[in-house]
Amino acid sequence: MATHCIKMWLRKSSILSIALLLSVPAAGTAAAAAPTASYACQADAKFGRHTFSLRQGVDAKAPATVHAGQRFTVAVDLKPGSLPGEVKGFKLKEVRDLSLRIPVPANTSFVSAYLTGGSGLNSTPTLERNGGVLTVRVGGPVPGGASYQLPSLSVRLKAGARGRVIETKLQGTSFDNPGLNLQATIKWKFITIKSPIACYPDPNPALTKTQIR
Repeated sequence: MATHCIKMWLRKSSILSIALLLSVPAAGTAAAAAPTASYACQADAKFGRHTFSLRQGVDAKAPATVHAGQRFTVAVDLKPGSLPGEVKGFKLKEVRDLSLRIPVPANTSFVSAYLTGGSGLNSTPTLERNGGVLTVRVGGPVPGGASYQLPSLSVRLKAGARGRVIETKLQGTSFDNPGLNLQATIKWKFITIKSPIACYPDPNPALTKTQIR
C-alpha cells in the first residue's frame, strides 16, 4: 500500500516539481526590452513521460543591416539563474549535462564562435559545431540551491547575397529533434529519480533579424 502511494505521488508531482525547479537560459531578440524564449519540454521519468513548459528571459544582439559579404557578430548573453534546494517537499539534488543548440543562420557563412564568462557550473563549458548547428555544453553538476551563470555566446558570420534576411533562431522542432537537453536528479526520502529532459522552442520566432543590403 505504501509503495503504491509513493508511486502515485511521484507520478503526479515529480515532473511538476522539475518544471518549477528549472530556470534554463535561452536566447532572446535584440529588439525587445525583456525578451523571453518558450520551450515545450518532456521529462522521461521512471513512471512515464510528462510535458511542461519553460520560459526564460535573455538578450541577443545583431546589427540591423549589413552589406553582402560583410563580417558581423551575433551575441547571445545568457542571463544568470538559480536553482531552489527544494520544491513541494522534493529535494533537488543536481542538474547536469545541459546542451543548448543554436543553428548557424541561413544566408550566412560561419566564420568562428566562442564562449565567454560563466560561473557556478562546476565544469568548463564547451562549444561544438556540427555542420550548421552550434552546441553549448555544460556538464555540471549544478547542485540544488546554487546560483549559476551560463557563458555568453558570440558567433562571427559572413553575410550572404544582397536582399536576403538573416534570422537567428533556436534549434529544435519536436521532442525527437530537441534544441535543449538536460538531466535533473530529485530526491524524496529514500527515493532518487533521474529524469532526462528534452525541449524544443514553441513558438520559435526569430531572435534577431539582419537585412543584407
